[in-house]
Amino acid sequence: MINVTGMNHEQFILNADHIEKIEQVPETIITLTNGRKYIVLESIEEVKSAVIEYKNKIFTFKI
Repeated sequence: MINVTGMNHEQFILNADHIEKIEQVPETIITLTNGRKYIVLESIEEVKSAVIEYKNKIFTFKI
């Protein structure tokens, strides 16, 4: 799960496992695997970094 900011400046959480595509046109549009689209204030690089951080947390989990 990653935190992103909508165009109304409200934060919400997206499931990073369901991201299919990220576009910059000039806003950042995140398309999920179910076809739903979200316009966010973060850049592509910021979203990509958040996804990488999320995945690293999952795969480096220690008991």
